[in-house]
Amino acid sequence: MSHLRHIRVVTGAALLLLTATACSAGKTTVGTLSFRAHDSLVELTYSNTPVQGCHRIGLPHGAAHVENNTLVDVIMYRTPKCQKSDEADGIYVPMSSSNVTAPDTLPWRSFSVVH
Repeated sequence: MSHLRHIRVVTGAALLLLTATACSAGKTTVGTLSFRAHDSLVELTYSNTPVQGCHRIGLPHGAAHVENNTLVDVIMYRTPKCQKSDEADGIYVPMSSSNVTAPDTLPWRSFSVVH
């Protein structure tokens, strides 16, 4: 293999790797996620949330209701930093659906996007 061809192969592989790792950078959920606390009329709505990372739900007592009107699925957590615990696994909420916590259970405190 010539030296020039070798450089092209290495450069192409590097660009492919960079493209694969940056694939979701800057992308958003496209739509809204709405949250409401138990027996509350106040609704908090997030629009076009970044698909990367953990997102805290900005309700003082957490959320008991979620409505996912986005083009992606989300996972709801009962911890503030998207961590699973012995008492609280993540709850999967598909796109264009909703979910409600069971009575006397912990509220949702954060969510992450499935991408």
